[in-house]
Amino acid sequence: MGFADLSITEIAEDYNLPVEAVLQLCDQLGIAYQHSQTRLALEDAKALMSKITAQGQSPESQ
Repeated sequence: MGFADLSITEIAEDYNLPVEAVLQLCDQLGIAYQHSQTRLALEDAKALMSKITAQGQSPESQ
């Protein structure tokens, strides 16, 4: 499995969400992490971003 060059904190910033909210999503999805700077596996990052998007959030850049 490859790694995305994204941490939980960076995803939270991209989607304008509190880090705690993204950590809760990680827990819901069963994504293992040690702290908010943990670099995510590619599939985990994709699953997390899909979940955020499904909840109606979009990246700030869009």
